[in-house]
Amino acid sequence: MNSPHDVPHPETRTVHTPVVEVTGSRPLGTPIYQGHIFAFEDSDAMAEAFGGPDGAFFYSRLGNPTVRALEEAVADLEGGVAGLAAASGMGAINSVLLALLRSGDHVVAQSCLYGATIAMLGDLAERWGVEVTYVSGADPEEVRAALRPNTRLLYLETIANPTTQVVDLPALFAVAKDAGVLSVVDNTFASPILYRPIADGADVVVHSATKYLGGHSDVLGGVAVFATEELHRKVWHYAVELGASADPFAAWLTLRGMQTLALRMRRHCENALDLATRLTDHPAVASVRYPGLPDHPDHELASRLMPDGHGGVLSFDLAGGREAGKVFAGAVRLASLSASLGTVKTYVMHPASTSHRQLTDEQLRAAGIGAGTIRVTVGIEHPDDLWADLDQALRKAG
Repeated sequence: MNSPHDVPHPETRTVHTPVVEVTGSRPLGTPIYQGHIFAFEDSDAMAEAFGGPDGAFFYSRLGNPTVRALEEAVADLEGGVAGLAAASGMGAINSVLLALLRSGDHVVAQSCLYGATIAMLGDLAERWGVEVTYVSGADPEEVRAALRPNTRLLYLETIANPTTQVVDLPALFAVAKDAGVLSVVDNTFASPILYRPIADGADVVVHSATKYLGGHSDVLGGVAVFATEELHRKVWHYAVELGASADPFAAWLTLRGMQTLALRMRRHCENALDLATRLTDHPAVASVRYPGLPDHPDHELASRLMPDGHGGVLSFDLAGGREAGKVFAGAVRLASLSASLGTVKTYVMHPASTSHRQLTDEQLRAAGIGAGTIRVTVGIEHPDDLWADLDQALRKAG
């Protein structure tokens, strides 16, 4: 405009709508900054924004106010210095692995990891020449013996899936730290409400925010939390080029879900323990695996690491084997037959006929899974309703 009296044409005014700045009050909920680009008053200020993860916002792939709120919230819960949100749990995991590893490096990994993580490590081995040694994680000396001069990473999970194994994470972190090796742990199954690995020596914690953090089956996301600024900046620089950045609306949904995380985790744990206890006495059930049960091999350790609860995932073996598992999975009515976890609803899964259907009974046993193993990811429904559903399905499978 050449003078204060000039009025832009309608075509221009419809494009340049006002952006309202909040003054004199503040929103109690995190706003959704859905816009992907931010403007500056001068070139120098814009140039500074390119420098790193703590600069001014200018392009949402590199940083966004809603996403930053999620990153800070999860980092605060985990006791880390900074967080990095991604479009999915695997987006967070791959950002960490790809940023910290290079050709010729060696990784020591727990053998019973999430399947997609194992697939990614296999891809790194095949295409990049990253060597991977799998260990049970049950003995710190086993991990120490697996270390090599080129070992860069120790990768673990808080609660293994679906075996519910819990390993002595502080001891394993200490072995890695003594050797100058970084420890990365997937804390999805525990959530930061039950366990905070960084306090025990972990360098990086990853989450599928799709699960307990979001909690309502309506969001896909992931978060990595770092013990040091140096690690955060290193992974951030790679992640923004990888392009696995979180969407602002997904970040907002996760933040909304996190407001009830502590309440939900308490109910998940209570319900899981109730069901596990009842299952141990059912004639159709051969064995039950839940860290909250006194006869679980890792019960004492799990209680020390997670004194406020043992998670919402359990598994049990049906006496009738593979066919009984298929019948049970098809007979549940309140619970859903699904592969995910961590939501307010209860899901069941029969690995031998779904995710591991290509394996023989012998191969299943080698993987720590029985032909009649059922995984239950317990929701927050009333425990009596959940038991009634499982019981009727068990009677049909028995």
